Amino acid sequence: MVMEKTRRAGLNWQRLGLRVAGAGLLAVTGAIHLDLYLTGYRSIPVIGWLFLLQVIAAFGLAAAVLVSGSRLAAAAGAGFALSTLGGYLLSVWIGLFGFKEIRTTAGIVAGVIEVAAFAALAVFALSPAAQRQPAGPAASRGAMLARLQTGVPGAGAAAAAVSVAALVLLGVAVAGAGGPVPSAAGGLRTAKIGGVTVLTNAKGFTLYSFAPDTPSRSNCNGTCAGYWPPVTGTPAAGPGVTGKLGTIKRSDGATQATYNGHPLYTYIADTAPGQAHGNNLNLNGGLWHEVTVSG
Repeated sequence: MVMEKTRRAGLNWQRLGLRVAGAGLLAVTGAIHLDLYLTGYRSIPVIGWLFLLQVIAAFGLAAAVLVSGSRLAAAAGAGFALSTLGGYLLSVWIGLFGFKEIRTTAGIVAGVIEVAAFAALAVFALSPAAQRQPAGPAASRGAMLARLQTGVPGAGAAAAAVSVAALVLLGVAVAGAGGPVPSAAGGLRTAKIGGVTVLTNAKGFTLYSFAPDTPSRSNCNGTCAGYWPPVTGTPAAGPGVTGKLGTIKRSDGATQATYNGHPLYTYIADTAPGQAHGNNLNLNGGLWHEVTVSG
């Protein structure tokens, strides 16, 4: 009897640990996606709304798991974590809704946390609960509940196998993903967007300036440069382009094009010519503006 009580107590503590860990990991991945949403993804068509939904669902499921301790909530949380990872892998490999993800530290960290959340919640949902089975006539009642309480044999091993496979896929995706891709300057052009004449690169994508920059220095590096690819190379003026063109040396040694003393960038959320989703955004430490052309 004493040994049985000790065993049940140990299982209860184990399940409590899985419950708290799973809920906490869901909340962390929700927090990462909230930060990404606020610092750039909110302006990406469709993807921005999906990020917001992910944040709401992550915090909601985390609260449900933590407060209720329900196996169903845990199973939903495990499936949600795995599906979120699947969405990231798809966006890296082939793109989603016209948007193709690049390799970033935040994306990798979120992916690892999602795998960990799945593992904890899957084991919690499928492993046996430390409760006595009803005896006598009561055993015939609530047969489904009793079956759920017994858990799924080998739940831990199954969750571990799926988690390892997910980590391998994440590693393959990250290894093959591209990092920040600079935009070649070439012959700069102009285009009318919202009644304003803006500067574009040779492919017609809107060019932007970053308020914290100086005429001789770009202050958008690292992750920032992943979402605001610098325009590299020596620019040439196309038809209708007036103003002073020049170049600066970036911290990585690359040559970045400038216009009237402003280092030039494109924006990853602009997936086609004629878009200016980055105009007037306050992201990555400062304001971004489309580069206008007068005359």
